[in-house]
Amino acid sequence: MTKKQLKDLDMDRCVEMGRMCACANLRRAARAVTQVYDRSLRPSGLRATQFALLMAVRVLGPLPVTTLAKNTRMDRTTLGRNLKLLENRGMIRITQGDDQRVREVSLTDDGKEAIIKAIPYWKEAQGRMESGLGEEGMENLLSNLSAVTSLVRKL
Repeated sequence: MTKKQLKDLDMDRCVEMGRMCACANLRRAARAVTQVYDRSLRPSGLRATQFALLMAVRVLGPLPVTTLAKNTRMDRTTLGRNLKLLENRGMIRITQGDDQRVREVSLTDDGKEAIIKAIPYWKEAQGRMESGLGEEGMENLLSNLSAVTSLVRKL
């Protein structure tokens, strides 16, 4: 190893890099927040990711899987796995589009019922976040997350 490489591995430098790393800190925060929403949503039978996907299909759908992946910023493999779970539970329908290469996702009546059942639990989690951060903190968080998403789209 070179002197520069050894310097890069210095403990204090590694700690500082971890403290300053946007990726590591966003992922840690995302996991923590997801745990809050998962705990609240548990009685509904949905996880936070599933609830978010059902809501996305409700708002944007019916739509092609590739469009859903783009809008949710999920990779196709992760999205496919989550959609399969929702399809197996009868909450979404995946059909062949007009173009045989396109698969289209739509919400079923069971999916709508699942959202209706989950909304009070989502509100509970949302309330905890808003209460903990305060109104201004929540607005700042959402604004900053939107700015990060916009920045990443440009990179």
